[in-house]
Parts: sequence; C-alpha cells; structure tokens
Amino acid sequence: MTRLNSNQIIALLLALLSVGYLAMAWQIPAFPLPRPIDSDLFPKVLGFTLLGLAVLLFLEAPAAGEPQPDGDAAEPRGPLLLRPWSRVVVTAIALAAYALLLVPVGFVLASTALCFGLGAYYGYRRHAVNLATSLGVVLTLYLTLTRVMGVYLPTGLLPF
Repeated sequence: MTRLNSNQIIALLLALLSVGYLAMAWQIPAFPLPRPIDSDLFPKVLGFTLLGLAVLLFLEAPAAGEPQPDGDAAEPRGPLLLRPWSRVVVTAIALAAYALLLVPVGFVLASTALCFGLGAYYGYRRHAVNLATSLGVVLTLYLTLTRVMGVYLPTGLLPF
C-alpha cells in the first residue's frame, strides 16, 4: 500500500470540509417567494467548487522537489517567513486582519489587499498582473453579489 503525499492528505481534509459545508448548504431554507436565484445557490456552488478542487489536488502529481513519504528529508532551511509553517501563520494573520478590516475599509479594498498581498507573499512578482487580477476577481464577485443576488457587502471607504 502506498502512503499518501501531503497534497493528497490536504485534499482529503478539504473534501471532508466541503462535504460538511454542502450538508449545511442544503439546510438553508428556500425563500418563500419564487426567485430565479435562491439564497442556497451560492453556498452550493462554493461547496461543489471546493469539492472539485479537492479532487484535482488529490490527483495532482507530487512536485519534483517534494520529499517522498519514505524519504528522510529534513525541513528545508531558509528565511523564517518562507518556511512552510510560517506561511500558514502569515496567511492566518492576513485572514484575521481581513476579517477585522472588512467593515471599516470595505469589501472591495480589503479583498483586493488580501488577494494582492498573499499573491506577492507567495512569490508572484508581476505586480501589475497581480493587481489587475485581484481587482478583476474582487469587482466581479462584488458586482455579482450586490447587483445580481442582492447581497449587502460593506462599502467602507468607497462610495459604491
């Protein structure tokens, strides 16, 4: 029997999380008036997307530099902020800051800063492309949620 690599273990955990999320999404009550997009659609789409991405992560081949499960590879030494566990801590701190700043700063600015900042932290060096992509994704999500689905998102510092 072969042992699972780290991506496969993470994929299984994400799959369990998505199944639990989908179970909760199916418990969202339907809106009493008929609507083309009900309140449970977006959570279900997110849950199935996470489940699909977990399957893709499980099937992904291990990276060339990743130690095999039987190997005795020590944790790579490098700058403290670029070590694997430091990245988890930095990402958790960034998400906590995002949650605290979401209302006062607003969804668009806080989400763009989170996407751009984590992209730069994880090594993406084409900052103009990173900013354009972050803004594009966040604005598309913001407009879809506020204009199409009627969801209130905090505007913060921006007038819209």
